[in-house]
This record gives sequence, structure tokens and C-alpha cells, in this order.
Amino acid sequence: MIARSLELVNGCTLAGLVLLTINAQPLLLAHAESSLQIASAGTASAQIVVPAAATPVELSAAHELKAHLEGVTGATFTVIREPAPKSGARLLVGNTAAARTLIPGFDSAKIDYDGIVLKSVGNDLILTGHPQRGALYAVYTFLEDAVGVRWWTSEEAFIPKKPTLQLPVLDIHYAPKLRFRESYYLDSFNARFKTRLKGNFSSRTRYMLAPMEMIPEAYGGNHRLIHFKGRNSAYHSFYELLPPAIYFKEHPEWYSEIKGKRTHKKAQLCLTNDEMRKELTKNALALLREDPGADFIQISQNDWSGRCQCAACLAVEKEEGGIGTAAGLMLRFVNQVAEEIGREFPNVFIETFAYQYTREAPAKARPRHNVLVRLCDIECSFLQPLEGSKENEPFTSDLVAWSQIAGGNLFGWDYVTSFHSYMLPHPNLRVLAPNIRTFVKYGATGLFQQGDALCSAGDFVRLRHWVISHLLWNPDLDADQLISTFLAGYYSEKTGQALKNYLNFIHDRAEEAGVYLRCYQKNVTQWLNADSIFEATRLMEVALKTAQEEEAADPVGKQGLEDKVLREKLSIDHVWLINDPMLRHHAKERGITFPGPVDPLTACHAWIAACERFNVQAYRETTSAETFAKYKEKLQSRK
Repeated sequence: MIARSLELVNGCTLAGLVLLTINAQPLLLAHAESSLQIASAGTASAQIVVPAAATPVELSAAHELKAHLEGVTGATFTVIREPAPKSGARLLVGNTAAARTLIPGFDSAKIDYDGIVLKSVGNDLILTGHPQRGALYAVYTFLEDAVGVRWWTSEEAFIPKKPTLQLPVLDIHYAPKLRFRESYYLDSFNARFKTRLKGNFSSRTRYMLAPMEMIPEAYGGNHRLIHFKGRNSAYHSFYELLPPAIYFKEHPEWYSEIKGKRTHKKAQLCLTNDEMRKELTKNALALLREDPGADFIQISQNDWSGRCQCAACLAVEKEEGGIGTAAGLMLRFVNQVAEEIGREFPNVFIETFAYQYTREAPAKARPRHNVLVRLCDIECSFLQPLEGSKENEPFTSDLVAWSQIAGGNLFGWDYVTSFHSYMLPHPNLRVLAPNIRTFVKYGATGLFQQGDALCSAGDFVRLRHWVISHLLWNPDLDADQLISTFLAGYYSEKTGQALKNYLNFIHDRAEEAGVYLRCYQKNVTQWLNADSIFEATRLMEVALKTAQEEEAADPVGKQGLEDKVLREKLSIDHVWLINDPMLRHHAKERGITFPGPVDPLTACHAWIAACERFNVQAYRETTSAETFAKYKEKLQSRK
């Protein structure tokens, strides 16, 4: 949906800007003059041209361009197929014959995966790229970076008003460093929004509270893991493929031996058992035959420990680096499964984890060409960067080791929220970009950024998803500038600056504390003391007051601004709810007036009402609407 226009980002116009790239370095903005106009005084002066046999993606790209340019200029644009008469400016979308004529030797099939080309030639602008999605991504890049369109959320966008639109001179050749890109937030479940932010991977998990739309083929489709029947789970697949309820009674030897006894309780599979492997492979093949659109299938450990300790499994572990380091055993097993699957499905990746007890790279085993290793940083501290900090040095060592053996078959899994409580401040914004760059530096071909996929509020989830998505497309972008752009554009310049003051304060306090910030924090008191909670709350109140004043002064242009800040305020309000006794005691000890709510029960009711108004259905991972209902009851009973 294209929403009503908001203020220009930072009050600046983007007319006359040009994007440049040199050797695929970050896209840069610079001023350039051009006599070519797309529209003049609300009348179109350019036509949109597609190939004679345009693909569905090329047609989608052309119609996205048409709809947005009409929103920007107020003009009516036409989309025509080649051969098109040369009359004025042309916006050449996709693999047009005109583009091949204007760029000697041009061949879209030779463009890197998801790569784009935006090139001005005389009165023409070529918008093309890799055949699968390149034309669409080229159009989105043009609209966002040259025209000034912003898609803030799945329902809110900024469409600048420019009845006269001058075309900058462009010469862009860019391909993303990450082949597979997924920012896992609730808003990313909207297929059109995901495409506009250039995400191309969709992971379904069993805990989703909202349906995830798959990107239609007309918009390039998306990479996706096969999702298992019944539980709709995309990961931790051993028991999905060989359910103990079906197999354990007859085949206990297929499951882990722990302390001399075969068990399936909080256990794994016996990875040296050939009969088990054959049955698992048969079941995996059956799922792929039922779901031919999937291009990944997960063959991986359950989400707990309990690895097999039989003599055969321990012998392989010893060969691969030592007892307790099971990555080599896992990789040997997965390679055998992948060899069988590859005979029938040569283009499907078999994905497995380097996770917890399989995180350390093996000494001998190497992934087959169709095996993708997904390395997870769940044990890390997410206040300090992955590379260059003592806290995360063990993980970085494992990343380096995997990069040396996996080649282009390395996929990253990064955790960017607090899974114990989405509704708490999580001061990791400053490491988002460095950590993405670290995965890219060491050869990751894809990255899954696991965020608040169950929660519609949380800690600035809209900001996070927007910033992360842009960094996945281009890791070299300035993250602080992205944050400033979103805050100023989505909230307004004044309110956005007030919110940035709040964010800077809590991040500064966390860095001063030097806490080991895990992705399962239950509270903030390790890094945010009572006085800091008081000050963070004051800063959020300043942002709220600013929003209220701005909306009162411009109720049409700033409609909904107060609600946007109230939604972000839920996070610091939650801090008060779970720490009320401590905060009251601290104020009493210092002899100061308590700056919090007079009646904690009333405040709790107000918080719950706000959560319901903003459609918050979950407050943590592995939850449900019923779980959240019980948590709200617990909060009220404490008051």
C-alpha cells in the first residue's frame, strides 16, 4: 500500500542526485545535472518500455515503476512493449533490445545473481539486471535512491511530490554480496514489502502467529526451506523426519545412546547407523516430491544437546577433532544424505547447522557442493561486535575455520533481539552493521537475521527491520545514517531526533557497563541501573511530548505520530512493570520524588490495554496468544 506522503527525509530534496558505484563499492550520492525529464508540470514526458516478450518479473517491475512515478508526479505513464517508437525519453525496463543496442555486448545472463544495472544513455535510462529479479531491484533502487521514495513498513510509505521530475545521470553496476537475505520480523511476512526491501528468503517456523506470504513468481519468488507437514517447522529436523512416536519402539538403535542406553528424550539420532540414514533420506525425498518449489531442505540436529555417545559415533568425533566436537560426524552424515538427494534434486541445497555442539569446524570433513552449513552465533554477546571483542573471539575463530573449509557454502544465523522478552530495550543497534560485515568478510553467502517475528511492537522493530534489510543488500552502507534516515522520515525530524537521544542514551549506558548481552536477557538491570531507567524514561517522555505537539500543530500531516511513539514507549514501560519495587526503593533511599506511576496496577492495566490496541500477541519466542494472556495475568497479580 502506498500511504499518504510524509515530510521529506531530513527536509532535503533528492532531485538532481546521481548514484555512482566503483568496483561494487557502496552506492554514493552526488549532484549531477541532466536535461532529461521524466515528467513536466504533471505531464509524463517519458514512456516505460519492456521487452516484446517481457517476463512476469519485468512486467511487475514496469508496473511498480508506473504506479510510483504516477504517485510522485501526478502524471499518467504508459507501459509499452518493444518495438517502441523513439519519441522522447524512455525508461527501458528489463532485457530490452534497446538496452542491448545502447550497451554493446550487454548480456543480462552474465550479471551476477540479483545484480542490477542502471545506466543513462542519451535520453534513455536502462533499468535491468539479473534475469530473475534484477529488473525489479533496479526499479526499486531507482525509486528509492534517485526519486526519494521510502517504504517504511508494509503499510506506510513516503511518496515525494514532484510534478516536474528531472532524471539524474546514472551509471550503476551492483550485485549484493549476500546471495540469500532474510530479516526475520513480523512485517517481513508481507511479500510485497519484503521484495521492496530486497529480501529473497522466507523461513517458516512452528511458532508463527501470523501467516507468512511467499513472494510470487511475478515478483521473483523467494528461496525457502521445505516446511514439514503438521508442525510447519523449518529447522531442527531430525525428529521431523524420524518421529520417535513412529520409529523408536521398533528401532531404538536409530536414536542416541546416552550413558549406555538408547533414548529419544532430549536426544538426537545415531549418525553412524546406515539403516536410519536410508529411512531419513527416503522421508526427505518424499517431502521434496510433495513440495517441488522448495530449494532448501534442513537436515539438522534437534534444538537441544543429547548427541549420540555410542562407540561408532565417538570414534568419528575423535577423528574429526576430539570427543564432544560433533561437526565432523554431522557433516559426514549430511554429505551422504545430500549425495542421495542430489541425484533426484540437483538444484536443492541440503542445509545443516554449525550450532552449539556442532559449532566448531571439523578437522577432515568438508561439505559437498549441495550442502550449506548454517553457522549460528547464539552464545555470543550482542553488545560487542563479533570480530575484535574478547567476548566473541571463540565464535570468530569458528567462523574463520568454517570459512576456510566451506567456501561458498557458508550461511550465517545472527540473533538480533532478546528472545526471552521482545518487550525490553535491547541495545545492539551499533553492532548490526559490523556483524553483517563480519559474516560477509568470511565468505557467508547468506544471512538470516532472527528478530521479533512474533511481535508487532517490541524494541523499535520497524526501525530494525528497515535498517537490517538495507544492510543485507549493501553491508557497506552507513548504519548510523540509515537509522537517522528512518527516524527522521518515519517519525519526523524533531520527534526522530528525540527518539535517537533515547536510543543513544541506553546504548551508551550498556557500553559503559560492558555487560555480556545475550539474546535471552530477562531484565535490563545488568546494564541499566535505577537512575538510568529514570533518565531513559524522561527521554522517552520528551519524545512523546514532541510527537504530541507536532501532531497537534499538523493533525493531517502528522496523523498517528503520537501513537507511533506510544508503541515504542511500551518497551521502557515494561521495564517499569517488572522493576517497580526496586525503583520505588531506590527513590526512597535517595530521598527523591518517585518519578514513576503512582499506582502500579493502573499502570499495568494501561500497558496491557496499549498492547491490545497495538495488536501485540506475544512477548517472547516460543509463545502463543495464550502464553501472553497468562503473562499479563502474572503482571497484574504482582501489583
